[in-house]
Amino acid sequence: MLQKFTSLFPIWAIILSVIALLYPGAFLPYKDAIPFLLGLVMFAMGMTLVLEDFMLVFKRPKVVIIGTVLQYTLMPLAGFIIARSLTLSPELTAGVVLLGCCPGGTASNVICYLAKGDVALSIVLTSVSTLISFLMTPLLTWLYIGQMIDVGIYDMLLSILQIVIVPVVLGITINSLIGTRIRNIRHSFPAFSVVTIVFIIAVIMATNREIVISAGLLITSVVIVHNLLGLASGYGLSRLMGLSEIEARTIAIEVGMQNSGLSVALAIKHFTAAAALPGALFSIWHNISGSFVAFYWAERNIS
Repeated sequence: MLQKFTSLFPIWAIILSVIALLYPGAFLPYKDAIPFLLGLVMFAMGMTLVLEDFMLVFKRPKVVIIGTVLQYTLMPLAGFIIARSLTLSPELTAGVVLLGCCPGGTASNVICYLAKGDVALSIVLTSVSTLISFLMTPLLTWLYIGQMIDVGIYDMLLSILQIVIVPVVLGITINSLIGTRIRNIRHSFPAFSVVTIVFIIAVIMATNREIVISAGLLITSVVIVHNLLGLASGYGLSRLMGLSEIEARTIAIEVGMQNSGLSVALAIKHFTAAAALPGALFSIWHNISGSFVAFYWAERNIS
């Protein structure tokens, strides 16, 4: 039942987004709670991991390094090129670039499983990119857009430590120590994450109601192109580097599916509400595209 609920994430996100656009007043009071809510999602992610999950880094370092490098090169560059090509406003440009500079999203692990990818590799790639995000995300954001908008690199680093690293490490620690005692409730963590992220998306939609209505088609197109470029280039470059089909599928999903919740939280705190819009729309779209990619690949044999 919970797995079915979790798999319908895009539907819940669309429904609540529409409600938020119709009745924004119901969600606006929760704008300042977004970083805390995302911290809960990151803690839930940590509670699904143990230290042994990271052993793959030492067993297959080449694949992990390639996946992580592609994660932090392809999406920031693609986001910057798209935003500048379409002459987006500085706020929306900041949002698109920030989204590209974020680590892989936790939903990628589920999509990877459905696409017959390497789930263990997916988990490690998500975890590694998340754990180094406190350095990579502020640095890359500053490198790409520091000339057009003020990027508080040190403040953003502290935010990621508070919102992502501390909750994830705390979750891993608790799960490693008493994981067997809470085995019966761990299956509910993905559903909890879905509910929380859907609510965050609704708050962002309510906050940006006028922008969504006036520039919705443009920014939605940007988000779609950004995501599809990540999926395609992640897969194509992985194959060119000699990785197997299953490894290429896994890396493509990791590259194309960002931690959009983090981009939303950082945009709200360090830029503007408008800068959070690309991340909110991406949260909906990348799960839809990921589901289609998973269905396509699942129907085809791995060679």
